[in-house]
Amino acid sequence: MLLNKNIITIQHPESIHHTNGMIGSWTDWELTEKGIIQAENIARHIKKEFQDMKYAMYSSPLKRTRQTAEILGKELRSNPDLRDALKERSLGKAIGKSVKWLKENIENEEKTIYDKCFSDAESRFDVWNRLLPFYNEIMFNDNENIIIVSHGDTLSVFNVMWLGLTPDMLNDIDLSGVSGGVSFLYQKSCGKKIIKRLSDTSYILPFSLFPLL
Repeated sequence: MLLNKNIITIQHPESIHHTNGMIGSWTDWELTEKGIIQAENIARHIKKEFQDMKYAMYSSPLKRTRQTAEILGKELRSNPDLRDALKERSLGKAIGKSVKWLKENIENEEKTIYDKCFSDAESRFDVWNRLLPFYNEIMFNDNENIIIVSHGDTLSVFNVMWLGLTPDMLNDIDLSGVSGGVSFLYQKSCGKKIIKRLSDTSYILPFSLFPLL
């Protein structure tokens, strides 16, 4: 019998690369001061909304996600388990470069999930393959309440995986979020999977502006 699974995914809030025109990817950017406040708001809201739940937390090891997870961990009393599987997609030689440089020097147009913008970059199918063992692990372990802190492109792949779709579906659909977005996924013991909310950005707001649910 399958376990009920309550999974909260969090796309890290504002990072330095969101403000300076640089590539995110595997460049190890930190959160901005605004991003730190946003992460603190997310943590407080989740703690208040789910007071009696204990979570297993997994995070990408990159600074912007690790910082987010550590802020959450202080509120929720949960130490993040850092996993390379949750890192953002590698853009190869574009890492450390600007968005402008990428646009001017891109080697290949990405028309399908198998295409790579640079010869040493990851395709979205590569991300799928490194994420799949982690996904299978959390779906079959004993943790019923899970928080995942990761990046936009990686979480968009995770969402398609969650719905039981094939990787080729990423050629036709995209379940993407935005910076600071919080998603709520639920699996019933019968195996039915639900996305309750996708990339809810109200969690980055202070309590005075937080809408009633």
